[in-house]
Amino acid sequence: MVIGLTGGIASGKSTVSSLLEKLGASVIDVDLIGREVVQKGEKAYNEIVKHFGYSILFTNGEINRKKLGDIVFSNPGELQVLNKITHPEIIKRVAKKIKEYKKNGVLDIVVDAAILIEMGLDKYCDSIWLIHVDKETQLNRLIERDRFVYLDALNRIKSQYDSSEKLEVADVIINNNKSLESVGKEIYELWNKTIKGKE
Repeated sequence: MVIGLTGGIASGKSTVSSLLEKLGASVIDVDLIGREVVQKGEKAYNEIVKHFGYSILFTNGEINRKKLGDIVFSNPGELQVLNKITHPEIIKRVAKKIKEYKKNGVLDIVVDAAILIEMGLDKYCDSIWLIHVDKETQLNRLIERDRFVYLDALNRIKSQYDSSEKLEVADVIINNNKSLESVGKEIYELWNKTIKGKE
């Protein structure tokens, strides 16, 4: 089974992904792939520099992700440009990894992506699992974890689909306003019921 694991920024998705990996799932980290496609020399890298200019680069030529993030998360039009450049490259690599895993007999795959549905990656998944938290929790976690000021944190959250929109397409909803222990127990039960119960 291919599980599409999604949830807004600072929803605790990485924690759930780690728990699933410990239970035996092979995880495809879409954020990691996103970093790979914008490395120096990649097709997406060249297009990003062409559009956004050399001011977004470190002195070694690599993209300064924070500087680029500050531009796109405060300007929806520029975010759309960046997504048009990077998403096709990311989708190609995710599809390739899923195919390779299946070819090698891997039964349980998790596609971990904050914007899984927005990117259209849900079509490669058998089941969509949504990590749901309230907006206040998201804001507090972003401000504490990543040291964002309030407005920057709010812009990051607004750049993604509202969780309520994702609730309509999710097969499984995991409430992550609870304690880590409670969430861990829920994931363990889901794993045994939905994954191991079907093998």
